[in-house]
Amino acid sequence: MKSLVSFFAILLLAFPARAQTDSHTWSQFLVQLEALELKYNTHYPAKAYPQAEAVLNDMVRMLDHLTLPEKEKAELSPRIRTLKANIYYNLSCVQSLQQHKKPALASFEKAIYWGYTEYQHIKTDTDLDPIRKEKKFIALLDQLKQYDMLVVLQQSGSYQDDHKDSLPGFNYQVAGHHNLKAVKAYFNLDSVAGKGDEVSKLVNIMLFVTRSIKYDGSNWALCEFDAIDFYNYYKTTGKGINCRHMAMTLNEMYLAMGFKSRFVTCMPKDRNDPDCHVINCVYSETLNKWLWMDASHGIYVMDEHNNMLSIEEVRTRLRNNQPLQLNKETGRTKDWYLDYYMAKNLYWIQCTNQSRFNTESRYRPADKDLRYIALTPTGYDEQNPYLKGNTITHNPVYFWQRPETDKAID
Repeated sequence: MKSLVSFFAILLLAFPARAQTDSHTWSQFLVQLEALELKYNTHYPAKAYPQAEAVLNDMVRMLDHLTLPEKEKAELSPRIRTLKANIYYNLSCVQSLQQHKKPALASFEKAIYWGYTEYQHIKTDTDLDPIRKEKKFIALLDQLKQYDMLVVLQQSGSYQDDHKDSLPGFNYQVAGHHNLKAVKAYFNLDSVAGKGDEVSKLVNIMLFVTRSIKYDGSNWALCEFDAIDFYNYYKTTGKGINCRHMAMTLNEMYLAMGFKSRFVTCMPKDRNDPDCHVINCVYSETLNKWLWMDASHGIYVMDEHNNMLSIEEVRTRLRNNQPLQLNKETGRTKDWYLDYYMAKNLYWIQCTNQSRFNTESRYRPADKDLRYIALTPTGYDEQNPYLKGNTITHNPVYFWQRPETDKAID
């Protein structure tokens, strides 16, 4: 099963209202679609699959009978195709679960026709097990292998050295700064970190953020962008914060404890894919390396010998099909998180040259020295609009350089 919620949310946020059409306004259509979604999300968990199938068929009929002006139709076409693809995919799942193999295969084929490409999800979705050995299913799945995010990552260009002397340095705010001292005191970070070794402190702080603040990837917090305000926003409203805000929160906590840290935006190859993920890299003096920390999902990544890994090492291991594993505290699976989600989002990466309290202030004037630096593989489309305004490098040695003590900022 594939959740429909995220796609409905995209449609609602992007197009909240439309002019009257021959059948419905667009907003009225979305209201009806949401009502059907609620029914579906009641029937499917209860294993009421015939009822869930009927709801999905109602969704298809609504989409098929929706009439829109030509301009509006063209504008909405990509989102409608995505919605149809996911509805047909879910229809295939509930039909498969009822052992209705021919209809399930027909719906699966329609999902692909409308643009469903999530190869890794299909491989592990147990709803499709009843049709997985069917010849038609095998052939259709083989068509989608080109969209395997691991394959896309493995086929990315290589890195290369470029001149470092013309690139900005990376700077880290000192723990003695009054704002970071306030963060340390507010969260009682000495107690959070514990009395163990350096690495255990890094893990404890990351898991503290995961457990103390709700994660909601679709919500943009309406507050100032610092750890204390993010925490109070969640406690006051009950609303979670997105991955960027979780990473900013963890970043400030690390800096407040004297650890060099950055929040890192992990980006997909597809310029039309709006989804990315933001995590942290924090430098361990004990291990003499950067470490992967994801407060949104409570994850750090290890090799087969339980050695903790950096973002660069994880990306390299994914490209080379080397073993990886997640820490036991997370509820995520390695197949979904690394082989699909992060393989998709490690095509190129970005961070700021300044790592400090309230790096991307929502309300205060922007830091005039703040720059965005993108590490991209060679041959990547530098006309991608997400790269606009970035300093672009292909040099991982520069991007992942050891933090220098003389580059600290007050």
